[in-house]
Formats: sequence, C-alpha cells, structure tokens
Amino acid sequence: MPTPIRLAAIASGFEAGTIAGWHKAVGDSVNKGDVLFAVETDKAVVEVEAEDSGVLGAIHVPGGSEDVPVNTVLGFLLKPGETTADIPDNTADVPDNNIVSSPQAARTFASPLARRIAVQRGVDLSTIRGRGPRGRVLKADVEAAAVPAAIPAASALTQSSVPKRSVGLDIPNNKIRKVIAQRLTAAKQDIPHFYLTIDCELDALMNVRQQLNEHFASSGIKVSVNDCVVKAVALALADVPAANASWSEDAIHQHGAVDISVAVATANGLITPIVRDADAKSLADISQDIKKLAARAIAGKLKPDEFNGGGFSVSNLGMYGIKHFSAIINPPQSCILAVGAAEKRPVVRGDNVEIATVMTCTLSVDHRSVDGAVGAELLRAFKKYIERPALLLLKHA
Repeated sequence: MPTPIRLAAIASGFEAGTIAGWHKAVGDSVNKGDVLFAVETDKAVVEVEAEDSGVLGAIHVPGGSEDVPVNTVLGFLLKPGETTADIPDNTADVPDNNIVSSPQAARTFASPLARRIAVQRGVDLSTIRGRGPRGRVLKADVEAAAVPAAIPAASALTQSSVPKRSVGLDIPNNKIRKVIAQRLTAAKQDIPHFYLTIDCELDALMNVRQQLNEHFASSGIKVSVNDCVVKAVALALADVPAANASWSEDAIHQHGAVDISVAVATANGLITPIVRDADAKSLADISQDIKKLAARAIAGKLKPDEFNGGGFSVSNLGMYGIKHFSAIINPPQSCILAVGAAEKRPVVRGDNVEIATVMTCTLSVDHRSVDGAVGAELLRAFKKYIERPALLLLKHA
C-alpha cells in the first residue's frame, strides 16, 4: 500500500497547525531529505522533510489548510510498482506507521513582504517556485504570479474625479499571531501580576563593555548592553533560585538550569529564543548566542528546542528610546524583566548632584509562585551585577 504522509508532532504541546504550502507537486519524485511541505505553528514556520524516497502520489490536505490535527494523513508516497489506483479512498483506515516526513529547522519559505503581497492579491504561495535562496519566495515572484487587475471601463474613468477615502486593509491573522493573542490574553487574565522597578547606574558597565569590545575587535565579537543584562539576570537567578520558578496547581517548580528567553521582534510577532545555561557562559558566548538566535528567529529558522522552555524572560525596548514599560509574563514562567533605555540623568551622591548613565528596569512577577520579597531580592542581586560589571566576567561557581 502507498505510504501515508502524516502531520507529525513537531514540538512539545503541538496539536494542530496550518499547512503553509507544499514544496512538491503530485507526480514529483521525492528523495529522502527533500522538503515536502511547511507547517505554520504558534512559533514559526517549520519545514518538513521526507524520510523516504518515492513519488508524491496524492495531496489530501492542500496548502493554506488551517488547524490540521497531528497524525492527519496529508498525502501518499508511491513506491516502485505502486500507482494512484492503490491509494485508499478512506484515510481513516490507514495504519499510523511508516510516516515519511519529519520536522527540521524552522524557517519561512517566503519573505514577510512576499507574504503580505500574496494576501493582498490572493496569490497561493504554494503554487510559486521561488527564486530566492533554497527556493525562498520573494516579492518579485509574487508580483509576477499575481493576476493583473482588470482595466476599468472608460465610462468609469469619467464618472468622478473626486478622490475616495481609503477603507483600509484587513490583514488576516496567521496562526502564530492568533496563538500569541490567546496566550497573552490568558496570561494577563489568569496571572496575578505585580511589578517592581529599579534604576541601575551603567557608567562602570559602559567602560568595561568598551574595553571588552576593543579586546574582541579582531574576532568580530561585539558585546551589547543587552548581553550584559542577560548575564546579570542569569547570575542573579543563580543567587536567588526561588525566582527561577514556574507555577502549577500541584507544585511550584524551581528550574535546575538557568535558561533565559530573549524577546525578539519578527514579522509574525514576538518570539523568545532561549540562551541555555546562561549563568555558566561568558559574555562573549552569550553575545554570540543571542545574535545567532535573533537572526534565526527573524528568518524563521529556529528549531523547536530553541524556543520551547526557558525559566525567565528578558524584553528590551531600550533601543527604541523607551524609558520604562511593564511586560506581560510569558507562561509558564514566573518573571519577565522589561529593560528601558540607558540615558543621562541627575543622581544624588551624598550632598552633590551628579550626572550618571541610568537604566530603568521593571520586573513583572507572578505572585502565585514568587513573593514580593523574592522579587525584590532578585532585583537587588541584578543591580549588584550590573553596577559591578567585573563580576559579569566570572562564570557562576
């Protein structure tokens, strides 16, 4: 019997997804390792590769199909000697073994601009052969495939020269955007947030950072303030493990590892790739990890294990000039640190007023799992590491 192509569970907790598009058409030869189709999850677009070779005999779930459950038969792969006549009519009776696809690295198969234009012009991306790297669909590919708009009749052109007001544009919510909306709404409604704010002086940190970047100049490593924040958070969590926790009805789980989720803005919304064991890594290692993860997140190339998990989140809007904000907790985590811009401010030292570089940080806390005193202790430890940057050069013992 032809081998069924089923939708596998591509990540922990994944139950259904959108078939973003097929990379093979019926009748195409398929080699093991070829990309068969792409699945849009709540975090990314994941390419699915064939684990066997053959000919694509049928597609039962076309590109664009939403909320397709795990284990659904998407199509069939024909082996030598098999024909389409051998494909069963009822997929419900197909045994669930011999699945011939598996998820690989997450990536978008079309640029964000190409996606938007495709939605506006009603173009099915799965029907376009992209001219970008590895078949990536580009803006020009969508424009070339779009059906030209009909030319208005001459009488219509003379009816009125009065310009009409734009009625705007409805941009359909993709699965990633929908799930983000659901998770944030639930987090804000269900989690009893409270907020703690602290100011940190950064002049010593800026001096150390400059020396580090001069030292690393030949290797291309450039440590940012955000890299230092992640390291300081990691060391603070190692000092205050009660804040590195998650709530459940049965127990408060304290995480054994210090894994920091870093918020990255993408065309599909925020995603939080994870710096694993951040307390044990050097600033240079953290800097390289964040840059690679952010680039992969923006390109849609994150693997599921690169964004699933994490015990604490950092969201930095300082690069946009935002002085202060409060972030929504990323469940099942208990805390998220909102980092504002570093700016020159007057500070009082003794009886004197001096100018210092100051950064405001606000900790959002789940009061069910982390008490106010624990949150305050965490921020005090964080401030210590930020204002005594020599400590950031040490790995946690």
